[in-house]
Amino acid sequence: MYTASKTLRAVISVALGASLAACGGGGGGGGSTVPVTPQTVSMPVLISDASSEDWATIAVKVESIALEPQSGGSPVTVYSASPGQMVNLEELDQISELLGNATIPVGTYSSATLTIAGNPGDVALTAASDPEAGFAAAAGTTIPSDQIQIQGAKGSTGSKTVSVKVEFESPLVVSASQSNALDLEFNLSHPAFIVGHVPPASGMTLWAVNFDGPVRRHRIDDLRHLVLRHTYGSVTGVATDNTSITITKDLPAVPVQTPEVAVPTSVSLSILADATNGTLFYDVDAKTAVTIKDFSAEASTLSGKYVRVAARYQENGTLVATRIWTSSSFNSVWLSPEGHVLRVDTAANVITVENESGHPVSLTVDDNTQFFFRTPASELADATPIGTGKAFLAGNNLVRGFKVHASVVDPLATPLVAQTVDIETAAFDGRISGADLTGFTYTRNFVAHAEDYTVTLGYISPTSANGVDSNGNPIVGFKYWDFAYPTLVTSGANATADFVTATTGAVNFGGTYGAVRAWGASYARWADAANPTGWSIPWTILEPTPLPRGTVATGLVSGTGTSTFAFNVPGGTAPATVDVSTTAGSATLVYQVDRTGAIVTVSPEDVTTADGLAALTAGLTVGAPVKIYGVPQADGTFKAYVLTYFTGLMPTT
Repeated sequence: MYTASKTLRAVISVALGASLAACGGGGGGGGSTVPVTPQTVSMPVLISDASSEDWATIAVKVESIALEPQSGGSPVTVYSASPGQMVNLEELDQISELLGNATIPVGTYSSATLTIAGNPGDVALTAASDPEAGFAAAAGTTIPSDQIQIQGAKGSTGSKTVSVKVEFESPLVVSASQSNALDLEFNLSHPAFIVGHVPPASGMTLWAVNFDGPVRRHRIDDLRHLVLRHTYGSVTGVATDNTSITITKDLPAVPVQTPEVAVPTSVSLSILADATNGTLFYDVDAKTAVTIKDFSAEASTLSGKYVRVAARYQENGTLVATRIWTSSSFNSVWLSPEGHVLRVDTAANVITVENESGHPVSLTVDDNTQFFFRTPASELADATPIGTGKAFLAGNNLVRGFKVHASVVDPLATPLVAQTVDIETAAFDGRISGADLTGFTYTRNFVAHAEDYTVTLGYISPTSANGVDSNGNPIVGFKYWDFAYPTLVTSGANATADFVTATTGAVNFGGTYGAVRAWGASYARWADAANPTGWSIPWTILEPTPLPRGTVATGLVSGTGTSTFAFNVPGGTAPATVDVSTTAGSATLVYQVDRTGAIVTVSPEDVTTADGLAALTAGLTVGAPVKIYGVPQADGTFKAYVLTYFTGLMPTT
């Protein structure tokens, strides 16, 4: 069994500067009333996710998103997809794909419903070029559609969909006087998102895709902080004052074609040039690069051209371009390696980026290569390179797992030479050790050990702004939270001390497997006051530590609020005690994975009920295979966050 680490977030942002419909008034005899046209606001719709080292493509079709008014009435559709529109979530590592714009009435909304296509072929999976050990698909393999089973799909053949309803913890109040944002986070790092079932002997591996997992609302404090994925489009016009261009948004085809083709959408976007800091404008065909503050010099040649745009939101909801690439061929603007860094060779000055086909692309860094870190909240920082050339690599400023979008000097050259490298997210993760009041160490090991890293990182300055808490109060300095409780952030003067305490637990299985320690993930910040020329950590998520699939050593023993069992892992000599919470509100998430014939079913079990606990007890017989994700405790036990057990045809190792 395998579980992908993945998070999908549908981000719906209500921007300032919205157009309001005119209100009627006055006139007429007999006390008649003129109907008032409801006020509306303009709203961009986006999706985003977290990364997985095991997949190059996880593409889905989000067909529609609708909001439910709190007072009742018809749902308000805020997004409808164009035919054939698929989005590769693997490229949206903590960044957002702008899907389109909507006009929505002001008011209060209590929930949202996402409709996801559920037919064969509506989910596309391609394995990474260097997945983790034991992954059930060969590197770079595209999973056939008949081996992908979408859980919960309903409807007639060819028109099946999965409906996912998200109840908001607190109502979404859409106002015309302020910037509102709704982030619907599909917790796809949930171990039940993608489950690969490998049967004994030569049976077919089946992949169950489960969209009905923990879904929650995630706070968006400021539209200007959103890092947008590069937007592709076709230029349809230039403003008469040359301040902006209008494009029709395109998406790359999924799966990737050679040459790549554009999938047009019905979305029209207006993109401003940066009149203050300048927009870097690259003509891919002519191989030129200039800085522009309007489109006057390019206006006569842009119409009908394809563009790729790195843009940011302004407070009023307009989009400003930081960098623009243009060509008469879609393939030319697309043929720019986008994906996660696989390896960094500082001796040869080569970085390898995995593209969405699951293939590694090598890029030579020369003295002119510019590195940018996407910081849309700071206009000048977003447009200014953080480093240039080989010296940036030599400083160990790039590691495996960073999400980047590069551009090359000549897409037909061999070798490819990087012109620019946009670092969209600087992700560090792994085992946490050595935590103290100044920082901590991440140790990350991969199948290809050349990419392993051990890096010590400091916290951001205690005076650096770092978002807001659940009450809207500003946070300064480092913060962290438990993956299982994403709304309970720990911040303030004691955050670092509390973090040190929270990361000291360990579970020792003995043998060659040894001890399991706390695991975390952080997205670093460049040039904080605490480290003006390098990376600092603004926040960390304490993630459930994944254990290899093991077996039950002793069965489940029920207790008050907590049940326990003993668990063996391959290579270990001492079973560890696993705590299963049965307390409502903080219960362990338990999933039964059943394979009967050629059908895999993923079913949640509510262990806060007698029936759910009885089912789990029956499933945890001695020797039964189980998969556990959890947190090591200071007393040597392992607190389970997610537990998966199997029925029917058992999986192989």
